[in-house]
Amino acid sequence: MTVITCIEDLKRIHKRKTPKMFFDYCESGSWTEQTFRENTSDFDKIRLRQRVAVDMSNRSTATKMAGRDVAFPTALAPVGMTGMQTADGEIKAARAAEKFGVPFTLSTMSICSIEDVARATKAPFWFQLYVMQDEEFVDNMIRRAKDAGCDALVLTLDLQILGQRHKDLKNDLNAPPRLTLKNMIDIGFPTRWEWAIGMLGTHRRTFRNIVGHAKGVSNLNSLMSWTQEQFDPRLDWEKIAKIKEKWGGRLILKGILDAEDAKKAVQIGADAIIVSNHGGRQLDGALSSIRVLPSIVEAVGDQTEVWLDSGIRSGQDVLKAIAMGAKGTMIGRSYIYGLGAMGEQGVTKALEILQKEFDTSMALCGRRTIEEVDRDILLVPRDFAGDWA
Repeated sequence: MTVITCIEDLKRIHKRKTPKMFFDYCESGSWTEQTFRENTSDFDKIRLRQRVAVDMSNRSTATKMAGRDVAFPTALAPVGMTGMQTADGEIKAARAAEKFGVPFTLSTMSICSIEDVARATKAPFWFQLYVMQDEEFVDNMIRRAKDAGCDALVLTLDLQILGQRHKDLKNDLNAPPRLTLKNMIDIGFPTRWEWAIGMLGTHRRTFRNIVGHAKGVSNLNSLMSWTQEQFDPRLDWEKIAKIKEKWGGRLILKGILDAEDAKKAVQIGADAIIVSNHGGRQLDGALSSIRVLPSIVEAVGDQTEVWLDSGIRSGQDVLKAIAMGAKGTMIGRSYIYGLGAMGEQGVTKALEILQKEFDTSMALCGRRTIEEVDRDILLVPRDFAGDWA
């Protein structure tokens, strides 16, 4: 039996137990995957400053994100098709997050619907919205999120058009997967029988936020054509402001990589902004989130909360982001590895790993609380931000 001590252990198990197309969906970026790789490798360039003979007792990793009490400064990011990593994946992840004390964010492109997750949980979760050209569909999604008790809307801004992800195209990614000989051989591999049995035992196998709610979407073929055509390329700050007004609650804007965009987000009243490049799945060649973070923190100051998403694979990465000025972080792949490996228990394990690494590293840097974590615990290369002309 594997002794699981780090996120990489969960990733290896996830790869064995999940069909190739869905593991690749998680573990890939767009085009050359440069940004996907640098999201993680750039964290490695930042070192931690060890301090000794400091009282390390009575430590706490607790803080707040967008007014929500959290066990440590992270939330589960919205990830599409989570319910294809394991049966009822969104429900399992939401339950794990609720028990652990961190927020869960449901994607528009989830397998389990808003209503499915609301029925299975007690704590309010966040809902992530993609803006589609069908305004009636968007308004209906906002209403459904309100009815489900969601206490924040996460609006993703960096997917007006879809970046090309080579692996998804080559794997003919679909939910549920097409019953081709190649897929049947892959799913029939002995380590994936548990996945197959789970999928046979649930009726949640396609995009339940969309099917039955979007005009003309009644089967897999109509669903795929609808999603390819519907992302709204005309999304602008005026539309964002209108969505904020319609929602009427906490609004979190995800996909900010530029200081000027961060300032505009503040102007329309965003309660938090997420420095994110969509996990390297959209604009390949964009800077890593951790490289961009300091410039955005400097641009907005304390006018709104700044969080970081993309590239976090350890509690030390979370600590580095907080020390660089983030008020919180979001994890996607780190918890998906756990979900694909061990279901709800795996998500809990991923969170335990991250929190323990965060707490231990914070202590060895001479800090006991989130409020004490600052840039002074870091050793950052002088050219880290780069002199980008």
